[in-house]
Amino acid sequence: MMSKRVLVVDNEEYIQEVTKICLETVAGWRVLTASSGKEGILKAETEHPDAILLDVMMPDMDGITTFEKLKANPATTEIPVILLTAKIQASDRRRYADLGIRDAIAKPFNPIELANQVASVLGWEL
Repeated sequence: MMSKRVLVVDNEEYIQEVTKICLETVAGWRVLTASSGKEGILKAETEHPDAILLDVMMPDMDGITTFEKLKANPATTEIPVILLTAKIQASDRRRYADLGIRDAIAKPFNPIELANQVASVLGWEL
């Protein structure tokens, strides 16, 4: 079975590193990283990951704008997106679902549980 590939888009290098270590160690997935929405879109176009973990609060282009650009692009429209966000209330979850975002994971997240949360949302086996 081929390993899943996950793109993590977050402007905080620490979050990129922790996420990468967690998902590679716990799940054995290959993790790609990007530090901005623009870089994330380019990597998604060229690498075609199986899923994207996307930070909401980023400078220049926020996560929602990045998500909208990913969905508008035929090369990336089918890639499932999960938000990583500190802002996660019931009204936010409804809005994200209405946009087509698969789910949102609260930051700070439990590093040991992250792979299970992602797998559960996407229906992947660990």
